[in-house]
Amino acid sequence: MTTVDIPAGWPATEEQARAVQDELRPKTVLDEPGPPPGTGRVTGVDVAYDDERDIVAAAAVVLDAATLEVVAEATAVGRVSFPYVPGLLAFREIPAVLAALDALPCPPGLVVCDGYGRAHPRRFGLASHLGVLTGLPTLGVAKNPFTFTYDDPEARRGAWTPLLAGPEEVGRALRTRAGVKPVFVSVGHRVSLDNACAHTLALTPAYRLPETTRRADALCRRALRAATTGPGVREAY
Repeated sequence: MTTVDIPAGWPATEEQARAVQDELRPKTVLDEPGPPPGTGRVTGVDVAYDDERDIVAAAAVVLDAATLEVVAEATAVGRVSFPYVPGLLAFREIPAVLAALDALPCPPGLVVCDGYGRAHPRRFGLASHLGVLTGLPTLGVAKNPFTFTYDDPEARRGAWTPLLAGPEEVGRALRTRAGVKPVFVSVGHRVSLDNACAHTLALTPAYRLPETTRRADALCRRALRAATTGPGVREAY
């Protein structure tokens, strides 16, 4: 497990964080298709918090895209780096997520975030932010539509409808299980929306959420428990 310090110069105010988003957003690459679904490696990242101790734990889990078997995993734990502000959650999570990715023994390939990319009020959610900082292809698969609107897709698996900000399509509501609430897919960086949806379907053979998200969620929760219940917790954090 890697211990993470808050980076020097990390934004401390909402104004500073929004300025960083404005600076980085034009660097988002939206005209690449990304890796073909079911090939190479695909990595899930997720975080868990202990708000009382002000601790965040991040996990990165690498899967073989063809078999969905775990290839590698890593965790990182540190102090929460930014207050809770809707639309600026990336600033709470990215230092720990970057540390977990850096701790992997192999390249992560495509990165799937439990959150948003273009489906964000400023069109620069966690998946976009992480992609620009790392150069990796990224996408976001969220559990809810944030502030955006959509029509309910058909009940069959694979059905989708646009996720809309007015007339603009910022993502898709995608049915990964027949008759089950859709997930909300958006492009992060260096992946097309069609491919982002195809990857999401390839990663959901049995459950609503991608295997990447499910594995990373379980791992970051275990890392948080270990960090907050082990000896020397108060001294370490």
